[in-house]
Amino acid sequence: MAKAKVKIKATYVKFRCTRFEKRLLQVKAKRANLSLSSYCRMTALDDKIIERFTEEQIEVYKTLIQYHHHFKRIGNMFKKRNPKLTDEVYQLAEEIKNHLQNFKK
Repeated sequence: MAKAKVKIKATYVKFRCTRFEKRLLQVKAKRANLSLSSYCRMTALDDKIIERFTEEQIEVYKTLIQYHHHFKRIGNMFKKRNPKLTDEVYQLAEEIKNHLQNFKK
């Protein structure tokens, strides 16, 4: 059996920043579930960094999805009876959908 080669990180790169910048880097690294070192390395190498959602954000996302589907259904129910109400419901459903698209960014 061949063992996988492990890349050992033994070289240091140092840079100066303000306390605010360091804190900002730490917050962004935490959001992405990365160490500060990994976050800085990935940023410097133009790697794509994906922030992880908190449990609360995931619950909000799921709720918005449910609302979007419910408003679409309500719009379909009123389509023949009251076209103006249908338009308002569809507009609200579209706004929710736009907010959901922001989660994907």
